[in-house]
Amino acid sequence: MNILITGGAGFIGSNLALKLIENGHLISILDNLSPQIHGENYGENSPLYQSIKDKTNFIYGSVNDRELLTKAIVDIDIIVHLAAETGTGQSMYQIEKYSEVNIQGTALMLDILANQKHNVKKIVVASSRSIYGEGKYIHPNLGAVYPTQRNEEEMKKGNFEVSYEGLSNLVLIATDENSKIHPSSVYGISKQVQEQLIMTVCPTIGIAPVAFRYQNVYGPGQSLKNPYTGILSIFSTQIRNGNAINIFEDGLESRDFVFIDDVVDATIKGIEMDQANNQIFNVGTGIPINVKKVAQSLIDNYKIEVPVNITGQFRLGDIRHNYADLTKIKAFLQFEPKFSFEKGIDLFAKWVLTQNIEDDKLEKSLQEMKEKGLYK
Repeated sequence: MNILITGGAGFIGSNLALKLIENGHLISILDNLSPQIHGENYGENSPLYQSIKDKTNFIYGSVNDRELLTKAIVDIDIIVHLAAETGTGQSMYQIEKYSEVNIQGTALMLDILANQKHNVKKIVVASSRSIYGEGKYIHPNLGAVYPTQRNEEEMKKGNFEVSYEGLSNLVLIATDENSKIHPSSVYGISKQVQEQLIMTVCPTIGIAPVAFRYQNVYGPGQSLKNPYTGILSIFSTQIRNGNAINIFEDGLESRDFVFIDDVVDATIKGIEMDQANNQIFNVGTGIPINVKKVAQSLIDNYKIEVPVNITGQFRLGDIRHNYADLTKIKAFLQFEPKFSFEKGIDLFAKWVLTQNIEDDKLEKSLQEMKEKGLYK
């Protein structure tokens, strides 16, 4: 099949492209090679771009360029829509940019497909666990509940756990696809709208939609240059520079870290299997890992001792806990994650040690958030 991957020079997109080429598909990529991900001199300094530039039909440009996007869609059978701005914290003050790329870019693509001739039969969209906001919990009296965004004053006191109707002794459980959608960041809102646009419009124009709500994706090849997203990359850069790791909150906040190969596997199933059509799936491991464990695992793998400071500081828009219920994707697509956190971290760390040490730009990004009143 002829497959177009928007954002295909990024971490997920480049890995997906290479695997699809192995499977015999013809790949086109539309990407603007954002300096935040690829660096200023992407032609020489972006391993992600280098890995795919000569193996695909590469189109340099933006998903907001109607003429370019119209040409990119010609003779395409399937679109994998990954193009997006991705920093949760950054989204809270670059609101127009995140809305323009994530929402308007998706709307433009659908507008072209709805009004011009094309061969597109399926669109696979990268949604996100961020659309859930906080995860799913069991309340002792009410059953399943979905806590809203945490209270800033309580967090200043060091009370970081979520509460519901005054109770904080809630039991965290896996978040399934039918859970409440209530994002707590502009990024989450933009991904929610992106997903809804695809799932709503595509069936009306004869295109099968598939949405994957990815958890925290990591692995060899992810950008080590971006200080706004990717906790494993951020911590790795700090450790290799010999800098202390400053952990937000109390370090017990948790995420579901899913290895890149598993994400690629799930996405290809969505592309190639008709059972995925018109469905929404979580993609993760189904296991929450707290941030203190993440930091210590990286220190152990790099064998570089640096101080780990639990700061009690926090970013508005961050969630406390979320991990995926994989029941649906296992049943529909027979997807089973193959990489444990320990195995994935080992592979990630070995790759990082082969890379140049990047400048530690975290403080600059945090200062930006502090100036906007979002970092406390």
